[in-house]
Amino acid sequence: MHSKTVLLADFLGDWRLTRQITDALHGQDGQLDGLARFASDGDGLHYTENGQLTLTTGAVLQADRTYLWNTDANGIAVRFADGTAFHRFDPIGHTTGTTHLCGADTYNVAYDFEHWPNWSATWNVTGPRKNYRSISRYNRA
Repeated sequence: MHSKTVLLADFLGDWRLTRQITDALHGQDGQLDGLARFASDGDGLHYTENGQLTLTTGAVLQADRTYLWNTDANGIAVRFADGTAFHRFDPIGHTTGTTHLCGADTYNVAYDFEHWPNWSATWNVTGPRKNYRSISRYNRA
């Protein structure tokens, strides 16, 4: 199968988002259902997600995130809302992103664009304060 390279503009618009979280450290597994939106901000894309996170404990939480996505020489650069670097990835096929260190915790991501426009991002987060896997799946809304 030939892998399609996904361009930044291909992400524009609304996406149904589901996220499965498996927490090996605290046992706070959960399922998020929501909406992700990529909107042009003049320099790249402004990513926002809004959803409802339901934990296995029964707790229901509102979950919101914002990131900035831009292209650079190494593919797509993802930054936090304040502009600080988060990670980069090459948007083709199955691909890993750059590692992000947050204190003593390590965030590793793998993207899968093989079934575009359905795609996913899997985060494995380990460290003294965290040990979880988060799988986010995106489908056109």
